[in-house]
Amino acid sequence: MSRKRIVVIGGTAAGPKAAARAKRLDENADVTLLQKAPNLSMASCGYPYYVAGSVKERDKLLATPAGVVRDPAFFAGAKGVAALTGTEVTAIDRAAHTIAWKRAASGETGHLPYDKLIIATGSSPKIPPIPGRELAGVTTLASLEDADLLREKAKAMPGGRAVIVGGGLIGMETCEALTDAGLAVTVVEALPQILGFLDPELALLVANHAKAKGAAVLTGVGLSEILGANGAVSGVRLADGRELPCSLVVLAIGVAPNVALAKAAGLELGATGGIKIDAHMRTSDPDIYAAGDCVEVTNRLTGQPMLAPYGDLANLEGRVAGENAALGDTATFPGTIGSGICKVFDFAAGSTGLSERRAREAGIDVVSAVNAGSDIPGFMGAKLLVSKIVAEAKTGRILGFSCVGPGNVNRQVAEMAMAILGGLTVDDLAMADLPYAPPYSLAIDHAIASAHILQNKMRGLMRSVGNGEIKARLDAGDRPLLLDVRGPKEFERTRLGLGETLIPVGQLRKRLAELPQDKTTPIVAYCGVSMRAYEAQRMLLAAGYDNVTVMEGGLAAWPFAREK
Repeated sequence: MSRKRIVVIGGTAAGPKAAARAKRLDENADVTLLQKAPNLSMASCGYPYYVAGSVKERDKLLATPAGVVRDPAFFAGAKGVAALTGTEVTAIDRAAHTIAWKRAASGETGHLPYDKLIIATGSSPKIPPIPGRELAGVTTLASLEDADLLREKAKAMPGGRAVIVGGGLIGMETCEALTDAGLAVTVVEALPQILGFLDPELALLVANHAKAKGAAVLTGVGLSEILGANGAVSGVRLADGRELPCSLVVLAIGVAPNVALAKAAGLELGATGGIKIDAHMRTSDPDIYAAGDCVEVTNRLTGQPMLAPYGDLANLEGRVAGENAALGDTATFPGTIGSGICKVFDFAAGSTGLSERRAREAGIDVVSAVNAGSDIPGFMGAKLLVSKIVAEAKTGRILGFSCVGPGNVNRQVAEMAMAILGGLTVDDLAMADLPYAPPYSLAIDHAIASAHILQNKMRGLMRSVGNGEIKARLDAGDRPLLLDVRGPKEFERTRLGLGETLIPVGQLRKRLAELPQDKTTPIVAYCGVSMRAYEAQRMLLAAGYDNVTVMEGGLAAWPFAREK
């Protein structure tokens, strides 16, 4: 019996995983991995930390947990895979079951036969057609070579100025990296907010934090031109005419799937522009699979196709593709709910499932609630979390969760990802049995407390309003009575300064006479995180006030200007 020939194109994330899985499941297979770049299995998500210097050694981005560099010798010895670097696949001949390759360094060319082929060609950064993009000092952060360049420039220009175009994951991580390296950084985002996977009120909190760390963040304005002198960057001109001097521009507006090879071979592309695959990661050719950033996958909540260029998903997809290439179609990839997280200075920003905005865009009727609170008890060194939970209005099924802050965001997002994947409702989560000890959690974990808030809201036990709606009402001249129910010392430390009334919640029952006697007067109650505000609302409702709402998240979640 002849040995099965499995060829994998692409050596960053999905490709190496697919090759290793295929060989592990079929030791007799001949598995060949071809990589255009000079390196294999690059930890591209680690590039910003290498630029900042927190990852000091370049090889750490190429090594196993045991410290062994994943080079061709490693793949040959440990994995039994023939890995060819610096080798570009130039064509796929589906009829002949061969691929054509070329080595850039030597110009050598050749062909390689396959029985099963796996395409893992990844993605490339989007380069907008902006005048000046060819100037020296304009770069992306998509390759190890880009990271080398940025690291060297950051070392060479302490106190210099950099502009990052794009406020997504890579843009904000690069903002932190260059700021920590001593540069004055401005993020320019054409959309109204950074981090588009968040709803606006949470994104604004992250932007405020970045500003507090010394970065400038400009939203709602695009870039019209990169300015230069003597062939090098000297600044940028924004769409509104403003000019920002700088000597470094990082383009971070997203990535596009690398599908040219697949398209030239006649493989079907999907509506998003990625390679169309089925649940087995199989393309329109039954002998060709595809995985990673170059494919479109299914959103498990909406059923719609989407691009999901994330390293963890690339590995999962590659695992499925490798198994199926080796054993037949025994494994499936069910799609994604879109979980992600990034570090922005001392904040983390994470989400899973659908934001409220994206759920409504998908035509889903949803309810939501914002929760601000601690990750662990105060006596254990608590840190703040601000989150938003989204559920289907009719069924209570949890559809999304976002969380930002200096606390343990990752735990909260991970818990909620499993709740979404498990089809849990708000009522299910409200009684979840999670591990508790003071060093790790509150007695009622933040995720469970979020469910309690939304449960109260859905049952009509709490009426609440988001801070964005409050701000819009105030700006329009619609001024409800703002009732601050904290203590006087808290009020002196921080306050809105918008003409609010201070009545501590413990005194509220005795001081009702200080409130408007027209009990239909709109009242918005709040405190630090609005837990006491909910108590105040219940008191006022019992006293006959029928137009009382709670400001969701309280002052901790208020992202707008205030007096203190």
